[in-house]
Amino acid sequence: MCTTTKPKRSALNQLTRLLLRKYNCGVRPVQNWTKPTTVYIDLIIQSVLDVDGQTQKVTTSIWYRQIWNDEFLVWDPEEFDGITEISLSSDAIWVPDVIISEFVDVGKSPVIPYVYVNCSGTVKNYKPIQVVSACHLEIYAFPFDKQNCTLTFRSWLHSVNEVDLALWRPAEEIANDTKDFMNDGEWELLSVPSHYCTLEQEDRDYAQIQFNVLIRRRPLLYVVSLLIPSIFFMVVDVTSFYLPPNSGTRITFKTSILLGFTVIRVNLMDEIPATAIKTPLIGVFFAVCMALLVLSLAMSIFVVKLLHYSEKEVKEMSMSACLLDKYGSMDQSFIESPDLFSLTEVSNSDSPLEKILQEVVSLRLYLQEEDNEGSSQSYWVELCLKVDKLLFCVYLLIMLIYVMTLLLLWGVWSSA
Repeated sequence: MCTTTKPKRSALNQLTRLLLRKYNCGVRPVQNWTKPTTVYIDLIIQSVLDVDGQTQKVTTSIWYRQIWNDEFLVWDPEEFDGITEISLSSDAIWVPDVIISEFVDVGKSPVIPYVYVNCSGTVKNYKPIQVVSACHLEIYAFPFDKQNCTLTFRSWLHSVNEVDLALWRPAEEIANDTKDFMNDGEWELLSVPSHYCTLEQEDRDYAQIQFNVLIRRRPLLYVVSLLIPSIFFMVVDVTSFYLPPNSGTRITFKTSILLGFTVIRVNLMDEIPATAIKTPLIGVFFAVCMALLVLSLAMSIFVVKLLHYSEKEVKEMSMSACLLDKYGSMDQSFIESPDLFSLTEVSNSDSPLEKILQEVVSLRLYLQEEDNEGSSQSYWVELCLKVDKLLFCVYLLIMLIYVMTLLLLWGVWSSA
């Protein structure tokens, strides 16, 4: 007769049953309830996924480690085939209620349902977390900005007398640990300084550890796609003043510059972060550049309009033209007086020779009148060119003041 033997339970199975048989996951794992449970925290920044200036949120990917001692999860390895470490379900044991105070949204973090426990009762909870946290973003100096975002870890319910916090590694080592950071993105990790402090609420002190994530934006992409094209447009607009205003191409050229700048500005609108608190300095730069382009176009329109005034309008608008007309008419009357006398004499005669002389004198008067009009018109063109040169100097002065103001604002921000 064959007898079946019941399979012997493995040492791992026996150890797990023994540890969790009378374990209460809702009780803090200490023999003496007056003794606080110290939770050691370690943090490694892996990447900065998103920085939203409009909603003031930052999404970061971190490696988060919690280590604490559970006095109820202790065993002798010699009694269980030398097992010194096992994995247990995090739902089956007590886990500290440590949260991030700046947490505002649920990230796409993978679920890690297990923790490691060694024979001395040390519990290690390692997991990657995608943190969506609130951060006061200062984008005034975009794209040369630096950000300081904090991640504050604290117990939600337990005071410092029940759950205390501490750093697993020295603060200097954590601050300079950037080797695991994905350094090929838009943001560069500078350092992660940390410090321990207590928060007093309702006559109770709560332990908390604050990590300051210092990041800096890499500006090369924005300099190439935003700043350099805008500077090129402004340089081309300045050089367009050397086009002759009476050629008819200056207005068309300046209009094309303004249109091209507008198209680039609209296409790159999404590249500039938006915030309702403060306008980035680069936004002011684009607005003033467009205002200068419009001012340059208006100056050129004014000069071209002056060049195309009729002789009557010129006399009404320009004092110089009026004086020219006054003295020119006196010289003309002086010149015409003997000719008119001759015409009077010639008109008293009816011979063919006298009629020819009359026609010659009329032609002479017409040519003199045309010559006076031509000299007046050339003087007016010269005057318009001087006005154009004056407006060009005013435009350069305004642009110089604008550049100096930008440099001053940048210097004030850098020294702050």
